[in-house]
Amino acid sequence: MQRGPYALSGESDTQALAEAMARAMQPPLLVYLRGELGAGKTTLVRYLLHALGHRGSVRSPTYNLVEPYALDIGPVFHFDLYRVQDPEELELIGWRDYLEEAALCLVEWPERAQTLLPVADIDIRLIVQAHQRLVSVDVAGPRGVQWLQGWTWTGTEASL
Repeated sequence: MQRGPYALSGESDTQALAEAMARAMQPPLLVYLRGELGAGKTTLVRYLLHALGHRGSVRSPTYNLVEPYALDIGPVFHFDLYRVQDPEELELIGWRDYLEEAALCLVEWPERAQTLLPVADIDIRLIVQAHQRLVSVDVAGPRGVQWLQGWTWTGTEASL
């Protein structure tokens, strides 16, 4: 099931989107964030983490691949796979162990892992178009559908 695309006219829209998404999130969930460099993936993750109760800074885990957060909803793992050259690198960090926890896993650049990763519950695509960003959301499986049923977003519909 797909929703969007929705127009994000600025950072305040991105923050509002993240807050709406966070209200419906209940781990375990696997969330992919796709988009070119500068599309706003890490910004969306930062606002998601803050909406879920994180009070500190949010670092992009580009070099260490994963950044853990202990939040009231349970463990949250933020992955950035941009620098992954070989999907086997994920095996070295114990990727499967993270998925076995009742955690929220936020994964930027999932396409770098090729076929190693399972289908996401929520797949978010950010697109830079002219002077705005667009976001579309696909869900799969019962956890994704459950999240979608709880997600309320009144964003502006856009066309690609």
